[in-house]
Amino acid sequence: MSRSSTPHPTTISIPQIEDEGEAYLVQSFLDHATKSGRLVPANSNRDAEEPLVDLTQALPLRSKRTERLRKKLEKKSKTLPPRALNLLDLPQEIFTHILTFLRPSDIIAFRNVSKDVRNFVLAEETYIANAIIKLRYPVLAKCLPPPVSLSEVDPSAHEALLNPERSEVQTLFIKPFQHVPAPDAEIVCSCLACIQRWLALCVVVDFAHWQDHLDKSDPIPVIPRGTRPSWNELLLFQHSVTVLCTMRKQLWYARLLEKHLDSTVRSIRRHSANKGNRRRRFRMTEEDAAAGTDAFLERSGPPTVDLPFHRDNYYMLEAFLPNRSWIADRQAWVYVPLEQHDNDVRMLVQWHPYRQKKSQEKEPTV
Repeated sequence: MSRSSTPHPTTISIPQIEDEGEAYLVQSFLDHATKSGRLVPANSNRDAEEPLVDLTQALPLRSKRTERLRKKLEKKSKTLPPRALNLLDLPQEIFTHILTFLRPSDIIAFRNVSKDVRNFVLAEETYIANAIIKLRYPVLAKCLPPPVSLSEVDPSAHEALLNPERSEVQTLFIKPFQHVPAPDAEIVCSCLACIQRWLALCVVVDFAHWQDHLDKSDPIPVIPRGTRPSWNELLLFQHSVTVLCTMRKQLWYARLLEKHLDSTVRSIRRHSANKGNRRRRFRMTEEDAAAGTDAFLERSGPPTVDLPFHRDNYYMLEAFLPNRSWIADRQAWVYVPLEQHDNDVRMLVQWHPYRQKKSQEKEPTV
């Protein structure tokens, strides 16, 4: 409690002072105080006292500690999101980078979580798939490149590619494989490089389909020569659809490479468990198998010389890695360049007039 802000005069009693010097000083002080209104004589009337005013207030807490706490609370209230933080709230670059460390099968499953996730994955599918392939399957990508669509080839070369009298095209339709579907020349480029790529990818899909039979030592069904059972025709159709999807969707292509790596790991394990099999094979540790990458396939090992022309070849097939050769002098693998497709198309266009002339000479004259 405090009084009014105006100071009240104060009444004091003066003790008796015997020393003249001290008395003079005290008297001078009292005269000055009386004139200024601070002191009044003892017998003077005091003004009526003013009512007391309660001016009590909370003392403001100001310290370095409280200041830091205040700033921390203000910053937290500004940065706190209105809802719970999830992956989609992350910056796009960070979210995309996280997805590149997943397997293709995980990406396919993850995009079914919600509509927003699906739209994001579809929009960034090519970038994510290419990053995964570069990280996990660089060797398989060089061994198993996808064929080129005919729509991506220069239209001036279509006539040469669609020539029905080409021997390499006729062989696929006259004597087709039982386990590999023939490509559609209207959709897939029919140059020699693309035909080999198509056959290789179809073998990869078919080899993966029979892995459970091979692990359990169950015999693969035998198809009598000259017959085309419906179950096999349906299986070949499914294989062709899968390969066509890998040509259009990079994520499907990454998924196919993931599946072939799994088939290769399982095949190497089967052959390693066979103590009587002393053939040369790739050295693979359990850490290599668990890593989920094809880095161990860069080591020296048996090369893939021929395409498995029958499903019976799957029993002894360990690692199907075409389009590369081991160079002993370099101690490294050398791969068929992707430019081989362009070279084959250029060669077909150059030879097309000669083939047309030769076919006209064979026609009977009337």
